[in-house]
Amino acid sequence: MSNHILEVKDLSVSYGGIRAVKGISFEVSEGEVVTLIGANGAGKSSTLRSIVGLERPAGGSIVFDGRELTQMGTEQLVTCGITLVPEGRRVFPNLSVLENLKIGAYQRKDSLDTDIQWIYGLFPRLQERSWQMAGTLSGGEQQMLAIGRALMSRPKLIMMDEPSLGLAPIVVQGVFDIIREINKQGVTILLVEQNANMALKAAHRAYVMETGQITLSGTGKELAENEDVKAAYLGKAKK
Repeated sequence: MSNHILEVKDLSVSYGGIRAVKGISFEVSEGEVVTLIGANGAGKSSTLRSIVGLERPAGGSIVFDGRELTQMGTEQLVTCGITLVPEGRRVFPNLSVLENLKIGAYQRKDSLDTDIQWIYGLFPRLQERSWQMAGTLSGGEQQMLAIGRALMSRPKLIMMDEPSLGLAPIVVQGVFDIIREINKQGVTILLVEQNANMALKAAHRAYVMETGQITLSGTGKELAENEDVKAAYLGKAKK
């Protein structure tokens, strides 16, 4: 892999007197899929929200593509080439699929036609439902739309927060197939996911978060074979 596109150093995030993230450090290299796994409440989503400017860090540094992010607003971050697919999808229910996609490119001034066709190539179901209201889509289709909308900004890094949450197993497999395909096409991905088994299979590198701290790191394969990870997150008893 090439240079680090994202470097997080000693990041802390607090809510009132509670430290949700306690001085963590990690990197994402260009072209990678990197995943953060851990139990609910471990600080994974808080980490993503601080990177994208939705939470102001209590301390630490976030450097993306050579630029310090901690003092930037969310709109500035989008122009830097970083975007978030939020937990719960959060599509605009009363707008069509196509209108949702166009909102993802609201800061662009060029033609969107090529990118829309690219999204439809990734997600043929969205093309079939181009004029359907987003709120009438299934959960899996809404997740496709949320990912497609994020890709419309042409990000250098796309972050996904629990993309498999609430989806049927067969739909989850499809979502992870798309994650791999997007990555093959050159998009760097930082993934937060409670489905550790699927996340580790998709990831080049992974970090385990527990109570606001990173406790393990390695390749996706290394962590999938780690006995502690198996016992805690993959439902397999330690030998």
